[in-house]
Amino acid sequence: MTKKHEKHTKLKKPAIGFYGRNELAFVGAPCGLIQKYVERLILSFGDTKNVVYVDADHGAKEGGIAFATFQDKISHKRFEKKDVNDFDLKFLLNDQDFIFVNGNHFQANKQVVFIHPEKEASLKKRIGQLTEVIAVVLAEGMDKPFDWLEDTIGTEVKILKIEDVAYMHTLVLEKMTQVPLKALILSGGKSTRMGFDKTTINYHGKPQREYLADIFDKLGVETFFSCRADQVSEFGENTITDKFLNLGPYGAILSAFQTDPDAAWLVLASDMPLIQMQEIEFLIQKRNSFKTATACFNPETNFPDPLFTIWEPKAYLSLLSYLTLGYSCPRKVLINSEIELVQLPDPKVLANVNSQEDKAALGL
Repeated sequence: MTKKHEKHTKLKKPAIGFYGRNELAFVGAPCGLIQKYVERLILSFGDTKNVVYVDADHGAKEGGIAFATFQDKISHKRFEKKDVNDFDLKFLLNDQDFIFVNGNHFQANKQVVFIHPEKEASLKKRIGQLTEVIAVVLAEGMDKPFDWLEDTIGTEVKILKIEDVAYMHTLVLEKMTQVPLKALILSGGKSTRMGFDKTTINYHGKPQREYLADIFDKLGVETFFSCRADQVSEFGENTITDKFLNLGPYGAILSAFQTDPDAAWLVLASDMPLIQMQEIEFLIQKRNSFKTATACFNPETNFPDPLFTIWEPKAYLSLLSYLTLGYSCPRKVLINSEIELVQLPDPKVLANVNSQEDKAALGL
């Protein structure tokens, strides 16, 4: 039997829909009503979320896609591009927390269905697009969904009146994708300044990398060791070898996202011996999954520390983009991204130990 030739490496694709991770189509009402409803919903988030509305350009003879980003109650910004393909959309909208879509024209992987007498026939034509309905909205004068729709939406779907925008706000927050958290312990450095593998130093009764893994195990966080290919035998299972070579921690973070692009990665360097369970729990509690990352401010550098940080899935594209521009500094990505910046109770725990002198200076 001839082995089939694989031309391209099989990569794990992120769980992105037509436009992004958190997309929601509003379908079944006249376009003007949908636009006004979505605008009210977007404004209900104020400046706490990045939200974009995808709609057809109703003024264009041949149609098209228009992007209108509502940033606050007095600012309405719009982005237009003549030719936009499916990949362009995903790149452009990567930083958006929610993507709301006019379902009369376009699809999304979750839906809100309006019950409106003028659009019943149109809604019937789109029944195949109703794959995950999170709510039904009754237009004025309507008291229940269409009988033929019940088999599609099920009996557990919330039924709202059109004025219940506040409840829709809450429902959107509940139903949008919850991203799991995994831990990545950086263990692939060559420890040149220390003179031996610094991840094996016993600060707390066992090698540091094992100490950190035990903490994450107690916290119920699946943990992986980042290492070089020639180190795998030292770690056994749950290793992520560097796929992006000679990039240090930057390559390790990218390798983790290549392994699982749908997880958030709590990255922790093995050379921070003062970080213990209480600091890790504090960072997890402060996590803002809608930001690119949740990072700790380090007063020694006056910047966020990239090696004790939770990187969200949207950071993957950012990290790759910076790399194409010739940058491989994770701190630079944090500085130029929307992040949740955390102030640790004792920021001194961010101290690195890279040499015997560093170790002695901390009294370890």
